[in-house]
Formats: sequence, structure tokens, C-alpha cells
Amino acid sequence: MNKVVLLAINAKYVHSSLAVWVLAGGVARYAMLPHDVRIIEATIHQHNDDIVGRIIESAPDVVGISTYIWNASKLPDLLRSLRAALPNVVLVLGGPEASHNAELWLNNGADFVLRGEGEYNLPMLLDALAESKPAPAESLPSGEPIDPYNEDYFNALQGRIAYLETSRGCPFRCAFCLSGGSSVRFFPLESAKEQIYKLSKSGARTIKLVDRTFNCDAERAYELFEHIIGLETACCFHFEVGADLFDEKTLALLSTAPSGRIQIEAGLQSFFEPALNASFRQMDLQKAERNIQAILKRRNIHVHVDLIAGLPHETLAEFQNGFDRAYVLGAHTLQLGFLKLLHGSQMRKQAENLEIQYAAEPPYEILCSPWLNTNDIRILKQAGNTLQRTYNKGRFLSALEYILSVSELRPFSLFHALGEALPNHGTPLADYAEKIYDFCVKLPGVDGEELRGRMLCDWLSMVKGKNMPSFLKKDGSNRVAEIAEQMLGVKIARGEAALLSPDKGVFVDSRNRDPVTGLYALHFVEL
Repeated sequence: MNKVVLLAINAKYVHSSLAVWVLAGGVARYAMLPHDVRIIEATIHQHNDDIVGRIIESAPDVVGISTYIWNASKLPDLLRSLRAALPNVVLVLGGPEASHNAELWLNNGADFVLRGEGEYNLPMLLDALAESKPAPAESLPSGEPIDPYNEDYFNALQGRIAYLETSRGCPFRCAFCLSGGSSVRFFPLESAKEQIYKLSKSGARTIKLVDRTFNCDAERAYELFEHIIGLETACCFHFEVGADLFDEKTLALLSTAPSGRIQIEAGLQSFFEPALNASFRQMDLQKAERNIQAILKRRNIHVHVDLIAGLPHETLAEFQNGFDRAYVLGAHTLQLGFLKLLHGSQMRKQAENLEIQYAAEPPYEILCSPWLNTNDIRILKQAGNTLQRTYNKGRFLSALEYILSVSELRPFSLFHALGEALPNHGTPLADYAEKIYDFCVKLPGVDGEELRGRMLCDWLSMVKGKNMPSFLKKDGSNRVAEIAEQMLGVKIARGEAALLSPDKGVFVDSRNRDPVTGLYALHFVEL
């Protein structure tokens, strides 16, 4: 018997790991010999000494670590520390960062690197180690998928984001993705429904399905959406979808979902056809736009849209055009990501021929290419930083809408201008808001009083008026608060009411928060 520690190193505490629990379930089901398996979850922000200390407590014979782009930079030092503390321990790595780059990790302290699906491979390796036999070759998937959701899992979850897999693989061939071109294996539908139900009762607020394109089988997706919509739960379920794959039947079903029950993440990636073609990305862009607009119109589903900067043949000007086209869709989140040349991806294999330069360290982001120079990348980073701190966090939405409606700026130009003028790293939000006002009030067509009023309303809806910057305040809020308390029938904090003009006030209803946008409801009163 081996004493085994399975280690997950998550990006944030709020995340949990699905992989290590599936691995543990695989050992319990498929190992021929008994093994004592303990799971440890840590984060990339924890000191290696603390992680090693937790592992040492178990005195393991084997330590297995799941490797990804978010934790790969931490692992070389951690492996050295583990080797020093436990000289005889067997170090086993799996996951995409290890399995597609095995030689590097074998030269950096790992004894074994698992390729393929670990819930089948790891039990074979542990049995071989226990009997001092040679390590087995890579195995093929076999048997039923593992249900990792046992009592130990739920005790460890503690309300963090939970993850669920109902299929594995992807039918599409996107060159920047590790799942591209693999066949899709759908797990039994009734098992998926049972696991969804269990997670809905787990205390997790968000459940993310890790299926690469959840709705690649429209009928199956419809049945699972229908199941989730019918649950009695406060959970939110997050799906990665192909926006162009929704049919009218599914759109009609989604329109019936309780507000906040479903989130969709739609990877548009680019609106520039040559970039999509070079990336082997298949998508009906016009249909994707129509479907996203149809979903947003109902206002019951949070929509996240992804773009990737740095795809072959797409220049800065062409990306800006695509960004502006995506922005006007009105998704709740517009992610400006950058091409990552992942180990095992077709794009990484083509990078030299395409003359794409990328960082040597994870996450292997593009540095420059024949279509984007380093200054172009800087401009994109500036715009992306501002986008993330404002629009994507639901901040200053009314003000941004107003500025774009009266100025000559297009969306990308506005975010870039703000990013260049107002570096925001570490700036308190109230100070940042004042800088936004001071910059935007000078733009052509912008009325200062209208902008101030919109930013004041945005502040109330964002954070219930807490710590409102002084430039937004006007004397007279007490009058507004008195009216608000009469209307609401409860006492409110004085910061939750404000004067917009001598004859108009606004207050926030802190009991009424939109489950889709996260913003609080506002009420306007005549004085």
C-alpha cells in the first residue's frame, strides 16, 4: 500500500480543484491494491514552506501534483523543496502543463509524468510502485466516469466555486486550444443530472461546467439546461458555449431561466475572418451575434464574451474594429485576452513559421508578431486594464454609455485613452473615479454636470454609496434620505441617498440587487 498525497495548487482560494478529487475516485475504483489517499488544496499565493509542511504531516510515499499554466511557475522550487524534505518520496506530475512538456519536468525533479486521463493511469502506476514493478504505459480511457462528489469533497468545498464535467473533448480544431480536434466523450446523462443536483445542495454559490463547448450537442444541452432551470436552488451555473450553436428551441428555454441561475461564456475570439481561418476557428459570427443579443434581451442570464488579441493576421486596427463590434453587443463582461502559446497546441508548433514571439514562462503570452509590434501590445494592455477595472466589474456603466454617446470616441479608443492617461495599479477606487471624471469632462461634447450625476448614480448602484468621493457629493442628501425611508419603510445609511440637482434626488434600495449584474436598484425622487 502507498500513502499518497494529491496536491492541487489553485489560482485563488475561492477556486476548488476537480482534478484531484477525480484522481482520488479513480484510485478508489480502479486500483487493484489498497492505497491511502489524502487530498491537499493550496493556492499559488501560499509560501512553498507552508505547502511542504502540510505534505510532510502525511509522511507520503507518493505526491501527485496537477499542473496548469497558473501554477507551473511555482512548481520547480516546490519540487526541490519536496525532494529536500522527503528524499525518498515519488513525485508524480499530471495535467496539461506536465503531460505536454514531460522532459522539462523530468529534468526538474519529477519521477513520473502522467499522460492521458489520470483517473485511469494513476491507479496503475500506484499498483506498480507498491509491487516494485515497472511503470505501465499510457492507458486508454475505460469504464464509467468517476463521481468525485462524496462527503469528504463537500466537507472540503466550504462554499467555494465548484466544478463539474459532463463531457470530455471538443469537436472543433482551434489551434490555440489543447482540446482542439479531440473526439467528444459524453458522460451518462442521468449521472450528470444527479451530480448537478448534488452540487446544487452543496452550499457553493457558483458551479462551473468545464465542458469545452457545452452545447456542441444541442439536444443534450437542452435537457441539462431544462434540468438546471427546474431546480430549487440559489446556485449559479456557468457554461462555456458556442454562441452560434444555439437553436431557437434552446433560446426559448433559456428565456425562462430564473434570473442569475445561468451564466454563459461565449468565445467569439475575433471578428476578423483571416485570423479565425488561420486558427482553424469555425464560427458563424452573424448567428453568434444574433443569439447573444437574443439572450441579453431577456436580462435573466449573465453573458461573458471573450476576444483574443494576437491571432495571426489580425493587426491592431483590425482588433479595434472587432472590439468595438463586440462591445456594442452589451455583454456583461467583455474579456480582452491575449494569445497564449500553450504546450501541446497547434499554434505553438506553428509559432516559428508564423514568426510569433512569446514569453518563455507561463502563461506563454504573445510578445510580438508580424501583425502586432510591442507598442501595439502595450496599447492593448492599457485598454484591457481599464476595461477590467471599469466595465467588466460593473463600474461606471452609465457614465461610459454617456461618454460614448456624446463624444467622438469609439469604445476601444475610450478605454485606451483612459488606460494611457490613468494608470490604475493600486489606486483606490474613489481616487480613480475622480481621475476618470477629470479626464472625461474635458472630452468633446461631455457636460460636466451630466457626467457627475451619472457617476454618482453609478457609485450608488455599485457599492450602495459607500465611501463616495467628495466630488460627487452635494448638500441636501438628508432630505433625500428622509423621503427614501418613507418610501422603503426602513432606515437607510445617509450615504445611500444623494442630491442630483436642487429639485431631484436619488437613493439606492440595498435590499434589491440584480442577480445578473450585481448592481443595486436606484429610485429617483422629485424634491
